[in-house]
Amino acid sequence: MILTHIGGPTVLIEVDGWRLLTDPTFDPPGGRYSFGRGSSSRKLIGPAVDPADVGRVDAVLLTHDHHADNLDRLGRGLLESADVVVTTASGARRLGGAGSGGVRGLIAGASTVLPGGRGRPDLSVTATPARHGPPLSRPIVGDVVGFALRLGDASDVALWITGDTVLYGALRSVASSLAVDVALVHVGGVRFGVSGPLRYTMTGRDAVSLVAALRPRLAVPVHYEGWSHFADGPAGLDAALAAAPPDVRARIRRLDLGVATSLD
Repeated sequence: MILTHIGGPTVLIEVDGWRLLTDPTFDPPGGRYSFGRGSSSRKLIGPAVDPADVGRVDAVLLTHDHHADNLDRLGRGLLESADVVVTTASGARRLGGAGSGGVRGLIAGASTVLPGGRGRPDLSVTATPARHGPPLSRPIVGDVVGFALRLGDASDVALWITGDTVLYGALRSVASSLAVDVALVHVGGVRFGVSGPLRYTMTGRDAVSLVAALRPRLAVPVHYEGWSHFADGPAGLDAALAAAPPDVRARIRRLDLGVATSLD
């Protein structure tokens, strides 16, 4: 498996002949984006890979479509070149015919299979639960899912993408029930001034707790740099990793932006 962390939540995944892109964000820095209810954020860092250099995309795995730090203007353009887009059920209704093979919407627990061929195994994508904020916030923040990917007839999960979520009961249940090789863990401790101390994604400390329960071979933190609403950014992640138990810290690997990194 080769991962290229492009920035924020955006990762190019190359595994067993598949080329998958998560949460495409390719706008240049400097723009301010509304997140609703009086909240907004400024993009501070541009993508480490130009969208023209991404190459073939077999599928976009879109945890949610309605926040600009997960899908921005240039990212939407990339949807059109993908063979298929997999996202939330509500996102599929909003996106309509994006992607040359259409959009598949999933609710948590539902699966879809992308057929292999050309030397590739089938790819099973199962949506996993995510809650993008405190209890009862879903009507405000909208639907989000994670994705568990299985190759061929394997029962173990090759890659789990948590999506934008806080650490809560359903996420812990996923961590205790799945056998996962590699996890992409969305962190950043998102906060907005208008909602005070409320957090909308995991912090670095939350990620350490999740990885301790999940015990994957490797966990890769994403969604922690490049935006002003990431209150628990690189420094917070570094502090959490420094304080983590050695056996947990050894499982967590930060990737250099823009560098194709083999995890095999």
